[in-house]
Amino acid sequence: MSTQTPSSDVYSMTKQNVQKYFENISKITPQYFQSITHLQEECMKACEKTINASVAMTQEIAKKTGITSEVPSAARTAFVDANKQIVQASTVQNQFVKTTIDATVQNIKTFNDNVNAFADLNKSIIQSWI
Repeated sequence: MSTQTPSSDVYSMTKQNVQKYFENISKITPQYFQSITHLQEECMKACEKTINASVAMTQEIAKKTGITSEVPSAARTAFVDANKQIVQASTVQNQFVKTTIDATVQNIKTFNDNVNAFADLNKSIIQSWI
């Protein structure tokens, strides 16, 4: 972080404070994303382990009590087909979201590239009024 001397000019003070704010955000954002990613991974592991433990428990109960666990062919086909559609839908959704995010990033980059031009245009408009 840069060291800055306080200024009594409102514009300099604003620039300094904005710079400090964004320097801080730039430092903490990667930590935030890392924490969120870790949380998501742990939640997925917990869900998977919970489902697997539940299946194992009910399988053991069925085995000990003599309950049949055979799935009729039509039901098996329906489950497999439904799972394929769920996986396909999540893949399409992921592609859609990624494409949308990429387009948004590009739009923000374009805006950033043109901020100075907008500022110059506004400055010219103001100068023509004064």
